[in-house]
Amino acid sequence: MRGRSPLAGQRFLPVPEVLLNRSRARVRRSVRLAAAALLVPLVAACSSNAAPPVAAGSDTAGKNEDRPLHVTVTPTGRQAAAGKPVTVTAAGGRLTAVTVTDAKGRELTGDLSADGRTWVSGRKAAPGTAYTVTAATRTPGGTAGTSRSSFATVPAGAVNKVDWRPGAGTTVGVAQPVSLVFDRPVRNRAEVERQLKVTTSHPTEGSWGWMRDWSGKDRVDWRPKEYWKPGTEVTVKAELNGTDSGAGGWFVRDYTTRFTVGARQVVEVDLDDHHLTLLRDGRSVRRIPVSGGTPGGEKRSWRGTAVLMSKEGTINMNSETVGLRDAYDKMVDYSMRLTWSGMYAHAAPWNAANLGKANRSSGCIGMSDADAAWFYGQVRPGDPFEITGKDTKGVVAPGNGFGQWNLSWADWQRLSALR
Repeated sequence: MRGRSPLAGQRFLPVPEVLLNRSRARVRRSVRLAAAALLVPLVAACSSNAAPPVAAGSDTAGKNEDRPLHVTVTPTGRQAAAGKPVTVTAAGGRLTAVTVTDAKGRELTGDLSADGRTWVSGRKAAPGTAYTVTAATRTPGGTAGTSRSSFATVPAGAVNKVDWRPGAGTTVGVAQPVSLVFDRPVRNRAEVERQLKVTTSHPTEGSWGWMRDWSGKDRVDWRPKEYWKPGTEVTVKAELNGTDSGAGGWFVRDYTTRFTVGARQVVEVDLDDHHLTLLRDGRSVRRIPVSGGTPGGEKRSWRGTAVLMSKEGTINMNSETVGLRDAYDKMVDYSMRLTWSGMYAHAAPWNAANLGKANRSSGCIGMSDADAAWFYGQVRPGDPFEITGKDTKGVVAPGNGFGQWNLSWADWQRLSALR
């Protein structure tokens, strides 16, 4: 006899559709969550760049960033070559400040790169000088430090010196150039010219020009394009210390001079009319009879623009010093030098009969004692003498005193070593 199910004979009610739908949704969510849980370790296993977690309080990263950095200084040693900038570099960190000083406490300033890795001095290391380098540093982790080192350069075998015009604190005329005459030859002219700076209180266009001085030495002058504006204050700096002039040796010091431009005074000298006229601010102040150089030979005067170089008072003039043999040897009053070759304006009472009438001097511009005394008191070094005349020796050369005004502006600019 077959057994009977305990549910046999019971009646079952149909399940509503909404309950079936809810049951199916729960099952699907459970399946999705289970699948996601299984995928998590699989994704992590496929990520090759994933870093292992760092435990709280770990300082491994900080230790890596605070490894000692390395500072390098060039030049180096006790016999280093001069004439090169000082360079400081940092590896494994950055520089925050660099100080370079010599034994007298003079500092070589410089510039730090944007990334803090390199510092370079603006000036070159001078010969025969010991330097101390102090570098403040910082590691990537923020640790500050200091590095100190030193080096010394080889002394100069030969030293080049400079003679300046005009002198410091002077007031000069509107045609006064800045003039540097070098004791020894200069071959590195472009390098030297780069170290020369002229600043003015009034915007002034100007240029350097190289020439051979009357003495035979190398010389560089700076003149404005046009005569100076009165009242202009001028500062000249020659930061030459540590610069090699070439065959003439090293510069071992810097030079600075400051001067002021005075009133606009121009002396017009007409040798054909035998008169000079002093103009101040464009107006005639006085007209003076003169006698210039004798025509037809070596006693003729120069023409063109000559600049008053100096007021020398009473001096002995000897013709042998200017190649005129025994033409004269006398004491002369109110002497005002115009060229290195010996042309002056001065008192010439011995030539009174020719003043305002004829040119009968040995090349100078002579006038009476009274006129010379007055004129001497009015003019100043740097005043231009604009000389005209038919029978002259020629135009004053740039190196014969300050004859650069006889060159056009374009020709003058061509004498720069940086053009």
